[in-house]
Amino acid sequence: MRCVIARFPFDLVKSEVEQSMQGIQPEPVSGVVSVTISGRVYPVKQVGEVITKQDRRDFTAAGVQRALVRLGFTCHAATVQLG
Repeated sequence: MRCVIARFPFDLVKSEVEQSMQGIQPEPVSGVVSVTISGRVYPVKQVGEVITKQDRRDFTAAGVQRALVRLGFTCHAATVQLG
């Protein structure tokens, strides 16, 4: 699927995204949105950095979230735990 993230075009395939994230330890979810890939929950920005090879400051979580949802991944709003 062709998508644009941070003004750059990418051809993304669900199985290739899953393969790219294989073996990568999920960071703690501290942003607004997370995504489930192969049963693991990742921050959307972490996934965006891996699949685009861009610095995560160069794109928005919303842009990556749109692409991941179009590929069929489930995104979640982050929950805040109050201590």
